[in-house]
Amino acid sequence: MTVLAASQVHEVSPVANTGFSYEAAFSRNIGWVTEEEQQLLRGKRVAIAGMGGVGGIHAVTLARLGIGAFSVADFDHFDIVNFNRQIGATVSTLQEPKVSVMSEQVRNINPEADLRVFPDGVTDENIDAFLEGVDMFVDGFDFFVLGMRRKVFAKCRELGIPAVTAAPLGMGTAYLCFTPDGMSFEDYFQFEGEDELHQYFKFLLGLAPSALHRHSLVDTSQLNLSEERGPSTAAGCQLAAGVVGAQAVKLLLGRGPLKPAPWYHHFDAYEGKFVTKRLPSGNGNFFQKMKLKKTMKLFS
Repeated sequence: MTVLAASQVHEVSPVANTGFSYEAAFSRNIGWVTEEEQQLLRGKRVAIAGMGGVGGIHAVTLARLGIGAFSVADFDHFDIVNFNRQIGATVSTLQEPKVSVMSEQVRNINPEADLRVFPDGVTDENIDAFLEGVDMFVDGFDFFVLGMRRKVFAKCRELGIPAVTAAPLGMGTAYLCFTPDGMSFEDYFQFEGEDELHQYFKFLLGLAPSALHRHSLVDTSQLNLSEERGPSTAAGCQLAAGVVGAQAVKLLLGRGPLKPAPWYHHFDAYEGKFVTKRLPSGNGNFFQKMKLKKTMKLFS
């Protein structure tokens, strides 16, 4: 392992592992992907920002898909409050760096994986290094991290990198795909000029305009955007990771059908419902604006 202080990244090169065979390890993927496609996935690099609730299970899911290289970032440590949903949170990993624990899990799945580890998270100083040579970006940021999330999506747009965000909402997931030639993250969510609280509401409403999860929330006092607090489930995180795995196959292999923004998608396993619709103008849509006013009034 070499430490590159200038970019705050730990470069972890693949290591030899006697007895490991990439072809054997991921042979059961064949059928859903071809042998040629599996080798293409082996040569792809995916960047994941955040190794907590969704980011950690994203990394494991994509590693089992056979993705060969990762850039992963997180500055946080595992705590007991993470036990309900975060795949890396166990008694043995308490107070351990999330990015180190999840990098080890990825390497235990594929010891040949090429890992770039960013233990300071994604910052203004390392964002270029984080996205260098990346074929796809996966949003694993905490819900309330909007500033850096916006910067990363903007940089992906600039570099021509497709990006996916899949949010665990209750016992389901809402997801959006942003392609270089489609609607941008900013054009869809329209955060510009809004204060932080309004941005939180716009993010939530933009992710899930259909709000399938609203009937499952039995204690609304646990959701407080102004205090940056909300409930979560492992079921939602795992469903989000499944969605990201499927989108990765489409984006990295050029397979369809793909419905990028302004299309939004929301599956709620508890309600047994799936909605996929096109939302022209994103949050600039007339009905979205009405929903925002109604939601703000309700939560106030």
